[in-house]
Amino acid sequence: MRNISKFIIGIGCLASVSVSMTGCIDETFPTDVATDEQLTSSSKATEALLWAMPAFLNKYDVLGQDPSAPGYDWGYGSIMHIRDVMTEDMPVVSSGYDHYSAWEGNQHIGPRYMSTQFIWNYFWKYVQTSNNIIKALDPETADATQLGYLGVGYTFRAHAYLDMAQMFEFLENDGTDAVNPSGNNVLNLTVPIVKEDVTEEAARNNPRVPRQEMFDFILSDLDKAEEYIVNLDRSAKTLPDLSVVYGLKARLYMWVADYPKAQEYARKAIDTSGAVPMTEDQWLSTTNGFNDISVSSWLWGSQMQSEDDVVKTGILNWTSWSSNEAVFGYAAAGPYNMINVALYNKIADTDFRKLAWKAPAGSALEGQNTYCGTSGASLPDYASLKFRPAQGNGDVSTTGAASAYPLMRVEEMYLIEAEAAAHQNATQGRDLLNSFMQTYRDANYRCTASSADAVVNEVVLQKRIELWGEGLTFFDVKRLDMSVTRGYSGTNFSDERRFNTNGRPAWMNICIVQTEENNNAALIGYENPDPSGVYSPWTGQ
Repeated sequence: MRNISKFIIGIGCLASVSVSMTGCIDETFPTDVATDEQLTSSSKATEALLWAMPAFLNKYDVLGQDPSAPGYDWGYGSIMHIRDVMTEDMPVVSSGYDHYSAWEGNQHIGPRYMSTQFIWNYFWKYVQTSNNIIKALDPETADATQLGYLGVGYTFRAHAYLDMAQMFEFLENDGTDAVNPSGNNVLNLTVPIVKEDVTEEAARNNPRVPRQEMFDFILSDLDKAEEYIVNLDRSAKTLPDLSVVYGLKARLYMWVADYPKAQEYARKAIDTSGAVPMTEDQWLSTTNGFNDISVSSWLWGSQMQSEDDVVKTGILNWTSWSSNEAVFGYAAAGPYNMINVALYNKIADTDFRKLAWKAPAGSALEGQNTYCGTSGASLPDYASLKFRPAQGNGDVSTTGAASAYPLMRVEEMYLIEAEAAAHQNATQGRDLLNSFMQTYRDANYRCTASSADAVVNEVVLQKRIELWGEGLTFFDVKRLDMSVTRGYSGTNFSDERRFNTNGRPAWMNICIVQTEENNNAALIGYENPDPSGVYSPWTGQ
């Protein structure tokens, strides 16, 4: 396995960046000889560093296993899918084609497995891609355009670290102990911090930092992003803007339970963006709904092009794994994505979002779903129809896989605002939730809960419905110490995945890989305990 310490240092440039979304780049600098002076003196070079960041979201084969890359090695969308299948909201039909079975079944996700190595490799290469542009640009000498680029770099880096902090932080659970097998207490430890100017010597002795230190680091990055990104002339939503910076601050403050600040920044994101929540037609479109980055509610998204490696593979991409209607993809070959029956039953029939999943036989909505191809009607009950192949084309991968997926929608900000308010004042939180739901989702909706806990639970329920399949529910479950319940009468989870936990699951404390401990002495003995197999499936009737 490649020496991880070398690629998390982040002092080099990415090789020959090809950026289809911005046209050809006439100048390229080889990564082994490019200097800071070359990068800052050439607008083409700095632009290449800029577009390398959104391009990396759809990076194929970070493990370097091509042509035998595992079916999950296709970028950030895969990380999102991993988080989703670790909740109780996305049952997946058990299939020999399911490359996510380790995370679904809580097996083989310890420090010595390739599944864990993928997560680690992906995020540190993501950090490196961000560090490249931060290192290349000096705010004291940069022009306005370059300052905008620098703001983007800090935003992407903050995004990567906020994800890692929440995924790798050890929190108490009912399956593993904070005092690990080495005898060290790892409670609230996150990951090492690797800045743009780190030396190899420092990287080889770089400890996991506690929550507060990581929070301060991410906030510092977002403060710089807020200062610089106003200089950016954003040409595409694949790049963040000020509203995205505010949205990331809202997420950051939710992580540490600073609810007044979370509420403040969620509202700033809403007001700054001018975005409008998706309509019923957009939600349920068979051609241009949850595959269209131009939709008004999307603040930030990732876009794939037909010439991208992940699209060329035909099967290792977002559409392949997220769209049950794409007959060329993995999901349609057997591991269908479904909504949990219990969650589905909590959606009112008057809420149009319910039609984003196939209505079961005999239900009030049976026969009311619309499909983008002939295969839709044969999908199992509760199968997802939320993510359509691009242009509704589920037959031709070069067209259908050239899709988009959301990284941040304004709806999330409305719901963060409501939850953050509810933690402080139940009535205000309830009123905000009712306003959002009645205005944008279901005119008949009415939350009548009166206690803070009850309102928070209802807001989180609506977040689970609204953001299903977008990789975010994991964070709510983990930070709020919510139980996962997959085993019950009538469940649509397969037998071996029917785990019921008491509070957050142990598997949500992602392990640090053994290969990194081999190269970073400060991590030895400070690993998260391996959660693999610590739960037994529910066997009731």
